[in-house]
Amino acid sequence: MDLSKYIDPSRIKPREFSTKGVNVEVRDLVKIYRVGKNISVPALRGVNFTVKPGEVVAIMGPSGSGKTTLLNIIGGVDKPTSGVAKVGDFIVNELDDYMLEKYRLCYVGYIFQSFNLIPVLTALENVELPLIALNVPKEVRVERAKWLLEIVGLSDKIHHKPYEMSGGEQQRVAIAVALANDPPLILADEPTAELDTRNAYNIINLLVELSKKFGKTVIVSTHDPRMAVRTDRILRLEDGVIVYEYTPDQLLLTQPRSDADLVSVIKTRIASIEKEIADLVDKLRRNEISVEEFDAKYIKLRNQAEALRDLLRTTGQ
Repeated sequence: MDLSKYIDPSRIKPREFSTKGVNVEVRDLVKIYRVGKNISVPALRGVNFTVKPGEVVAIMGPSGSGKTTLLNIIGGVDKPTSGVAKVGDFIVNELDDYMLEKYRLCYVGYIFQSFNLIPVLTALENVELPLIALNVPKEVRVERAKWLLEIVGLSDKIHHKPYEMSGGEQQRVAIAVALANDPPLILADEPTAELDTRNAYNIINLLVELSKKFGKTVIVSTHDPRMAVRTDRILRLEDGVIVYEYTPDQLLLTQPRSDADLVSVIKTRIASIEKEIADLVDKLRRNEISVEEFDAKYIKLRNQAEALRDLLRTTGQ
């Protein structure tokens, strides 16, 4: 496992990305927190999934389901009790402290719900920070920070401090910070939770566009159905395990154009699935299908309906 090419500051160019996305593989991941001497709180109970290079994946689930814990383990912020988190060529939970520090600096860009910007620094200076940590020369890092802020649509805000910007603008600065050292993997923990509808859409579209344009792998934890339905795949995390996964097209069949349209599309699709289930039951009663065929189709339809109801609940309906 060699991070040398990633920690080499000479690889960072003023106005380009050279690192493409990587494969992420999570196998049998378990995380148990110890509270006191005799109390154990399981956060993850054996999580398994794979994310392909350049894919954008949403992890959805209720509060306490383990979403943030999962991202923290993949990002090298926390360690699992057992299991494996492999990112590219690196088994993250086997890295020593020195390697973990470099992995977090060069290999992973982390976007937080609370923006995580330094309030006394300008947008430009915030984006420069990870480049300074990588020992990138000043003329390169300043030019790169300006370019990254241009990419996220903030060329006119480079000298503004966080309190002088809206929540959406601060989150765009945070995305630029995450991209500063050209990492192959972007992790975003509830990136739209603090934003209004317009800014949430801007952030969603920006993350998906950046992934597709520059080939970055993006994993997003979210309660926001607007974000989930714009990703390549949705993983449902419940009580510390992945209970099912779908593409947005499998769930919705059509792409919503607005919040109101999203609610309408979800309700229409739920009604359609409920009719499919009713028709399936009728076929079973008429002996037109076997019990085995009924079970397989019913479970698939039931899980789709539950995933859609989960999306609908997050819209407040």
